[in-house]
Amino acid sequence: MKPVTVFALIGLLALAACGPGPASPTEAPTATTPPETRTLRVMTHDSFDISEEVLAAFETQHNATVEILQAGDAGVVLNQAILSRDNPLADVLYGVDNTLLSRALEADIFDPYTSPLLAEIPDHLELDPQHRALPVDYGDVCLNYDKAWFAEQDLTPPSNLEDLVKPEYRGLTVVENPATSSPGLAFMLATIGHFGETGAYTWLDYWADLRDNGVLVTEGWEDAYWGQFTYGSGGEGDRPIVVSYASSPPVEVYFAEEPFEEAPTAAVVGDSSCFRQIEFVGILKGAQNRDLAEAWVDFMLGTTFQEDIPLHMFMFPANQNAALPEVFAKFAVIPEHPAEVSYDAIEANREAWVEAWTEVVLR
Repeated sequence: MKPVTVFALIGLLALAACGPGPASPTEAPTATTPPETRTLRVMTHDSFDISEEVLAAFETQHNATVEILQAGDAGVVLNQAILSRDNPLADVLYGVDNTLLSRALEADIFDPYTSPLLAEIPDHLELDPQHRALPVDYGDVCLNYDKAWFAEQDLTPPSNLEDLVKPEYRGLTVVENPATSSPGLAFMLATIGHFGETGAYTWLDYWADLRDNGVLVTEGWEDAYWGQFTYGSGGEGDRPIVVSYASSPPVEVYFAEEPFEEAPTAAVVGDSSCFRQIEFVGILKGAQNRDLAEAWVDFMLGTTFQEDIPLHMFMFPANQNAALPEVFAKFAVIPEHPAEVSYDAIEANREAWVEAWTEVVLR
């Protein structure tokens, strides 16, 4: 309900003073005004998706309209949230991941909220002890490849990061820019964890070799996967290797027009070739509907929303009580040994790493 201003309240009191006296017992009571529908604005990345019936259930339960504001990849969304923090564009922000989390917390854009649903989230996914950012889902960012393309070309698919710089893989890979894309940043971190910063061959040496071997860089995951990847684009793109998620192959099985015995794509999940990404939701400071924002956070952490995640956003639910769809249980491969780059290292070096990457790959 909208707050009543002081002037409006004075006006109501004046009208009451000038009006007739109390109604007699025989007069019918005035009908109660129904509560006003409020609007909750959720700022998020372009990959956000939710079933219509799941969203409608929240709107009905809370007498609300939810506006989803999709503003690009997670890096772009975070930039907009930081720039507008004095006059926030939304009540809630979803999609900041562990590669961007320190930047969001340093910018002080979130208000703390200890959701009761955190009791159902494993401790290892919670990275902010103040609960300004709460974990919603996770997934491993890995290389994916088009199985049919490699079979037709009689070329062995890549099995590790090192394969991509070999001559036979020239011009086959598309990646996302780590400055604007959370999967792109996660993959860059995988290369840092895999090759290291010192020694005879570093992560920057690897990227220099990738550049020389014709790697294509896009601004975000949508363009890379649906626009440039041979399978994701339906043959329109010419890159059979893409940076995506270990969960992408089972999703392709689910959405296929004809049933597959095996996934048409595969993820490269060798030792330290992937990076585990955790996505968070937070209530923006200055949110106009704080109570509704809290309800939305609880909703995102609850099993109804959580079980909707795998087949809509290609990620694994953070809530340990959420059931996985059968296609995920059958076809998803979770890397046993993802690359390790500590949260503290990311916080201390992220900007310098991105700048170094940009200098080597794009300039």
